[in-house]
Amino acid sequence: MFKDMNIVIGVTGGIAAYKVCGLINYLKSEGANIDIIMTKSATNFITPLTLETLSGNKVITDMFKRPDCREVEHITLATKADLFLVVPATANIIGKVSWGIADDMLSTTIMATKAPVIFAPAMNNNMYENRIVRENITRLKHFGYMFIEPDYGHLACGYEALGKLPKTKTIIENVKQLIKEK
Repeated sequence: MFKDMNIVIGVTGGIAAYKVCGLINYLKSEGANIDIIMTKSATNFITPLTLETLSGNKVITDMFKRPDCREVEHITLATKADLFLVVPATANIIGKVSWGIADDMLSTTIMATKAPVIFAPAMNNNMYENRIVRENITRLKHFGYMFIEPDYGHLACGYEALGKLPKTKTIIENVKQLIKEK
C-alpha cells in the first residue's frame, strides 16, 4: 500500500517523538519515500540526524534556513506529499492548524498541502481531555483532517490514562483504514 508513496511526517515536541523511528522504519521497508519536518521543540526529544539516517532524506527543522536549491521548500513538500502524518501531534500543533496559524515549517506546510493529513495525538490526559483541545480536534475533523485516537496506558507524567501514542502497528492499521475511507 505504501510502495512509492511520498509521505511527509511532522514530528512535534512530545516525549513520544522517539517512537516515530519505528514508524519511519516500517514505511521505508514498505517502499515509501519519507520526508520529515520537525518542530524546534521536537529536536529536544530526538535529533534530526537520527531521523535523517532512518528516512534517507534531509530533515527540515527551520523555516528560514536557506535550502540548497531555489525551491520554496514548504510548497515543494506540500505538493510532493501523497500523505501527511503528524506523529506525535501535540496540543500546540493541533491548535495552530485548527485556527490557521502558520508560523513554522510544519504548520505552514500542513496549510499548503492538499494531501490527506492524519494526526496521532500524544499528550497528558488532562491536556487531551481539555475542552479547547477537544474543540480544536472537532474543528479539524469538520475540515476533513483525520485523527488516530491515543491509547490508554502509562504516560510519561506517571499517570495511567488516555493520551499515549499508539504502537507503530496500530498507527499503520489506522492509517490504512483512514486512507480507504477517504
